[in-house]
Amino acid sequence: MSLALREFTPAECYAVLEEERFGHLACCKDGQPYVVPIYFSYQNGVAYCFSMPGRKLEWMRENDKICLQVDRRVGKGWTSVMVEGRFEEFPDTAPCRSERLHAWEMLQKHPDWWEVGSLKPHEVPALAESPHIFFGILVRTVSGRAAFALD
Repeated sequence: MSLALREFTPAECYAVLEEERFGHLACCKDGQPYVVPIYFSYQNGVAYCFSMPGRKLEWMRENDKICLQVDRRVGKGWTSVMVEGRFEEFPDTAPCRSERLHAWEMLQKHPDWWEVGSLKPHEVPALAESPHIFFGILVRTVSGRAAFALD
């Protein structure tokens, strides 16, 4: 079996983002990349995400240039979409309340939307205020490819 590659149009890339909900988020600090799995929900140029405090948030706050990679297996082939974008946090403040609520509404459509962002290898102490962080990946560019079997 041999595979053929083809480039995706931006419309095809956006369609994949609307259909999928799991990807890999890449951020960078001082020239060191960091990649983590993440759930997201995409709508109108924004991939909405959730996290608890940690390394990725610290790094994205310092360098807001981030990347999201989404892939899926399609028969014997595959599809991959790359998003270059900008990190924007939606804190629990009056000016960001509607965007934060919208992020929550988009994410909660899936029963396990919070898992990847909240699981920790050790117990986290209780805090006086919620540590939950909602943020968006504001899409700047998309590109994608598909590999499919030649029969």
